[in-house]
Amino acid sequence: ITRFMYDSFDSNYQATIGIDFLSKVMYLEDRTVRLQLWDTAGQERFRSLIPSYIRDSTVAIVVYDISNPNSFKLTDKWIEEVRTERGNDVIVLLVGNKTDLSEKRQITQDEGESKAKALNAVFIETSAK
Repeated sequence: ITRFMYDSFDSNYQATIGIDFLSKVMYLEDRTVRLQLWDTAGQERFRSLIPSYIRDSTVAIVVYDISNPNSFKLTDKWIEEVRTERGNDVIVLLVGNKTDLSEKRQITQDEGESKAKALNAVFIETSAK
């Protein structure tokens, strides 16, 4: 989110606690779009907060670390939570992050693509660096 919002990488980034709200205006060719970003903590103890924040969302981005199999496994729960609250009225993106750590990769791109397809989500990989 720091990369997207401020075009910078924070090597001292602290994980979100609870929920953080950010807003960004983007100027496209034919219109101006105001994005409201709700950064939710990935920890299980904050999962109960999610439904009230995604109720009116049009897009949900679920991110995992390509070098962390547990984070990949947990994406099922997060996407299920989104689908329970929003059904198919939301676009879900599954994002494999930290592609700069290719030597530590434990989740292949094919695995990410397969999971996204099974969960009716769009798939991309990226690095915030």
